[in-house]
Amino acid sequence: MAQPCSVLVVTFPAQGHINPALQFSKRLINLGVHITFVTSIAAINRMNRSSPVEGLSYAGFSDGNDDGSKQEFDATTVVLDVERYGSPTLREFIAAKIGEGVRFTHIVYSILLPWVAEVAREFNIPCTFLWNQPASVFSIFYHYIKGYEAIVRKNIEDPSFLFEFPGLPPLKSHDLPSFFLPSNPHSGAVPTMRRHIEILDQETYPKVFVNTFEALEPEALQAIQNYNLAGIGPLMPSAFLDRKNPADTSFGGDLFKGSKDYIQWLNTKPESSIKRCLELVMGSEEMRLNATKWKDLAREAALEGGSSDLNLKAFLDA
Repeated sequence: MAQPCSVLVVTFPAQGHINPALQFSKRLINLGVHITFVTSIAAINRMNRSSPVEGLSYAGFSDGNDDGSKQEFDATTVVLDVERYGSPTLREFIAAKIGEGVRFTHIVYSILLPWVAEVAREFNIPCTFLWNQPASVFSIFYHYIKGYEAIVRKNIEDPSFLFEFPGLPPLKSHDLPSFFLPSNPHSGAVPTMRRHIEILDQETYPKVFVNTFEALEPEALQAIQNYNLAGIGPLMPSAFLDRKNPADTSFGGDLFKGSKDYIQWLNTKPESSIKRCLELVMGSEEMRLNATKWKDLAREAALEGGSSDLNLKAFLDA
């Protein structure tokens, strides 16, 4: 990717999507990229942006609720509205930037936004899908859509049934995404994932950024032969990972104000009960050693020359 590099990162307007996308953006900024971070206008207005990041600018698309006044809605309606209103406003934004002489060299888009890839193609801008969950979850969705749907639908409510997906250990129903359950109110996510896969299949060996690292999920990252799953995680603040920026202690995309309601909850519990739970979890020497092991491996992946660092640099050099 030729320099100077300007990347448009488009994410679904929900906390669990904004935070990893912002951390991904910071990683690219550290490699000299300018990021324009795009989500809904309502989310942009709610985000805590008190600590500006050099190389990061924000823009918003409409989701039909720009003033944030609509508080009650279901997930399926939100996904549909984000595309209905967001698709034309994103097109207008990109066209306006091109008119100003700004050309985005790449677009990265997150889960639940398959239409962003279609917009990118209209402008002949290369795009990459950012999967902000583990590779194993992506693989489950992929294989569900590519031939395992009937098996899952038939046995999803049988707690003893073992599902065997390529590149993954045997799994039971409680290990699978709850979206597969007929009773799940958010099962509308499955058609959206199907559309993601259909769009990726239109490319030859498409790259998918995954919020994991190679030492953690080596088999899952190789489980889909037609895709190039690239681990670029874990996507978390630098102070807790590579320590390149000790001041980076938060994601920076909080949509909700902090609360101390947990104190009231703790006060309703029997005395010392929470402490006992923590002792049971953290008192195991094996668990402590395992936690230290994976923390060190995660840091190693993000450091200079680590697998996640190299995958991001390969993306910029492409």
